Amino acid sequence: MTHPMRVLLISLLIFALWAPFSSACPHHEEPTDKTGILLVTFGSSYPQARKAFDNIDKSVRAAFPDTEVRWAYTSRMVRSIMQEKGEALDSPEQALAKMADEGFSHVAVQSLHMIPGHEYHYLVSAARAYESIGKGISHIRVGMPLLAGQAALDQTVEAVNASIPDERKTDEAVVLVGHGSGHPANASYAALMWQLQLTDENIFIGTISGFPDMDDILARLRENAIQKVWLMPFMSVAGDHVQNDMFGEDADSWQSVFTEAGIAVETVNKGVAEYDAYVEIWIQHLEDALSGF
Repeated sequence: MTHPMRVLLISLLIFALWAPFSSACPHHEEPTDKTGILLVTFGSSYPQARKAFDNIDKSVRAAFPDTEVRWAYTSRMVRSIMQEKGEALDSPEQALAKMADEGFSHVAVQSLHMIPGHEYHYLVSAARAYESIGKGISHIRVGMPLLAGQAALDQTVEAVNASIPDERKTDEAVVLVGHGSGHPANASYAALMWQLQLTDENIFIGTISGFPDMDDILARLRENAIQKVWLMPFMSVAGDHVQNDMFGEDADSWQSVFTEAGIAVETVNKGVAEYDAYVEIWIQHLEDALSGF
């Protein structure tokens, strides 16, 4: 049994044991028709990530000014690190339990992941299991991650092109780096790259833990005789993977490998959630989730 599933089952068991006692307390009330939004991200302990989280939060609150917004973080490691720094972060299960206790009857859980991979499906399982308990929240809808559906891919192509620095020349490559996954949804990266290259043959998407990987992208750069790249994160925030795997000083970072290969590198140290064009795609997925109530 995977660790996320063990955590989910333990959380649900605790809630099931606690719920009857909670409902018997004098202050507990049955949920009213109250809708909330729960934004869920993997999380990051890097200060740089705060810019992306703040931009999403601001944009969502502006789009839905009459709906309360909460946050949850799927990474236990990130929650632990932030706890040591004095900031308590909720898991999705904890956040949903609090919202149930506060009388929310409808919750739109918006995934802030890039692809519908393992993290997204874990989130869906957690939401479905919580909803099936029959205590508190009666309706939960989960919004899709960024690369979900052809319309979202079309919008992402526009967002990528809009985020490329104006100084970049057409004979210089843009290399976007995503996290990657062993999940079948990893194919979303290659599909997006194919579609991007219909507009610009020198835009590439590689992944740290999937296909295409760094060696695949380097081979393509050499085939195209590229002498300079603009290295950009294709992750929601510029956290650990960006600072170390992409831009780190170690010999195996993307920047180091490209430089060693004789390719000049310009870095753009911004997560995609710092760009409004990307955030708008997540907001449209959230609108779809809310419209299901």
